[in-house]
Amino acid sequence: MVQLRADAERNRLALIDAARAVFADQGLEAPLEEIAARAGVGIATLYRRFPTRQDLAVAALIERLERYVAIGEDALEVPDAWTGFSTFVEQACALQADDRGLSDLLFMALPGSEEVERLRRLAQARTAELIERAKADGRLRPDFVPEDLRLLLLGQAAIVRVTGKEAPGAWRRYVALMLDAFCAQDRPVLPVAPTKAQMTKAMRRFAEERGCAVRGTRTPNRPDRPSPASGQVEA
Repeated sequence: MVQLRADAERNRLALIDAARAVFADQGLEAPLEEIAARAGVGIATLYRRFPTRQDLAVAALIERLERYVAIGEDALEVPDAWTGFSTFVEQACALQADDRGLSDLLFMALPGSEEVERLRRLAQARTAELIERAKADGRLRPDFVPEDLRLLLLGQAAIVRVTGKEAPGAWRRYVALMLDAFCAQDRPVLPVAPTKAQMTKAMRRFAEERGCAVRGTRTPNRPDRPSPASGQVEA
């Protein structure tokens, strides 16, 4: 029995390592069969360890999300408010550029994972403080809102996915341009920003489309678990 427990733990860790690599390269919609194959186990073993795609995504990416929170905390220690804000933006974008799985996770609301949502609230609190500091210092334009930062991250993620192989540094130019646009200078009034409710709704829809919505649910026509008719038998 002890040997079985040790084998199960090895399989779990192998699946997490494989998922971290595959999700980083392909995003959270990557085939779970590929993750199981890379871990050297069957798909049935994957489902025993991680019954839903969300379970596997959280286990694989929770440390990366913790790093995202830490970047915000480190930025708050920078004495100059604008430097702290801009450093956070640059480092958060660099973290996202290296990991498509994390990029997906940042744009998802996962009420089924208390730990992810706790870390998300921490990250939001840190970024809100960074924004208010930079505004109070007169360097960040006064009409900037937290949703503007999400829009920047969304745009950067799209640039990475389109140009990542041919022009891997293109996203850095985009971020530099956006930081310049965020400066409090004589700027035209911005269009209305999306509301927090709108962004939350969009994040939930994105999670549903990636099969990571709520524990036990799956995207229609894209079942995560093989059906009995598929002929696959759990070992």
